[in-house]
Amino acid sequence: MPRMTALTRWTVAAEPAGSPEARALWAVYYTEVSDRWFRLHHGSDTPPDELARGIAADDGPEQLVPPRGLLLVARLAGEAAGMAGLARLEPGTAEVRRVFVRPAARGTGGGSALMAAVDTAATALGAARLVLDTRHDLVESHRVYERHGFTRTEAYREGPYAERWYAKRLPPGEG
Repeated sequence: MPRMTALTRWTVAAEPAGSPEARALWAVYYTEVSDRWFRLHHGSDTPPDELARGIAADDGPEQLVPPRGLLLVARLAGEAAGMAGLARLEPGTAEVRRVFVRPAARGTGGGSALMAAVDTAATALGAARLVLDTRHDLVESHRVYERHGFTRTEAYREGPYAERWYAKRLPPGEG
């Protein structure tokens, strides 16, 4: 990855969820969140065979396909360094998924670039409301979501890793 400075520019665009760069970002994202969960609950990284199964079981390519959804890939100095997915849940509501910036690129504005692109893309999908879920231990994500207008809300779905839920209303004409 190139040397990053405060002047390095982020670009964000939709990309097929099954593209090689999107798959590579998924593998890094999944490894990080899985290892964090395993360290918290088992005191070790994810066993390699379980990690490989989890990466291979990715359902994003099916759920993040227009017109139902999309995957945004953020590039820093031309290299894929982050992603955020959107999936339409029901008319007017889209779910934000797998927001991630590579560790080496954190603190350079990638999260903000992705969240601004999420708002614009959600409006294009017909959403007026965004929802997402996350885990309690992913505290950095809580700060990003709250900084970008998300507030805690009631559970809108259940899941083994859904421990904290957020929602955000998009202003009319957003994007």
